[in-house]
Amino acid sequence: MAPPLFEIEALEVRATEGPIILRGVDLKIDPGEVHAIMGPNGSGKSTLATTLMGSPEYEVVAGCVRLRGDDITDWDADVRAKAGMFLAFQYPQEISGVSVRNFLRQAASARTGEDISAIDIYVAMQEWMERLEMDPSFMDRYLNEGFSGGEKKRNEILQLAILEPQFAVLDETDSGLDVDALRIVANGVREVQKARPEMGVLLITHYQRLLNELQPDHVHVLINGQIVESGGPDLADELERSGYERFGE
Repeated sequence: MAPPLFEIEALEVRATEGPIILRGVDLKIDPGEVHAIMGPNGSGKSTLATTLMGSPEYEVVAGCVRLRGDDITDWDADVRAKAGMFLAFQYPQEISGVSVRNFLRQAASARTGEDISAIDIYVAMQEWMERLEMDPSFMDRYLNEGFSGGEKKRNEILQLAILEPQFAVLDETDSGLDVDALRIVANGVREVQKARPEMGVLLITHYQRLLNELQPDHVHVLINGQIVESGGPDLADELERSGYERFGE
């Protein structure tokens, strides 16, 4: 029997030299599945996202993380990315002097281990920017510099499309988006899913609105660093109505 695409087992994490934040998180994601993690502020959602990508800000105290059965707990962030993991940041960083096109060409070359030609990256970006309703001129602008919130998030989905990961973590991709921008970003994720149906996705969000667009297979509630309940999309509906009060929040 093949192992899950992605697995978290009894994961305990703390900020470097700080208190424990995640307290025994367990999660299994199979190919093609979309899982959502919801929870109030301070529950550990973004800590989980950045830990999964190997951030040195956090220390794994116990447990492990596996990608296709390989223990990646001690892998550096760049090694995880090359192996097929992707993180869409809640607050994408600006990089002055580096164009979106050059950034993606270098990132795609690192991901595949092959030198991606300028023309190949241009053609791929043109196709995906049209599907994401992005102005093609953005490819020659500096990465995220002067971009609106919605443009930054669409640029994250463009990276998701070009880099073709096996597993993607979307950390509050809906944060700060109006209804129209949210719909465009959600449509972009769906387009990437169509192109890569085996890709697993972990959505981290406060709100149901993104889940209405993407329809996760499973929803998990994270409270005080622990997954306290799991269910289907109806669990997100319940949280929208009643909040987290029954979990002591």
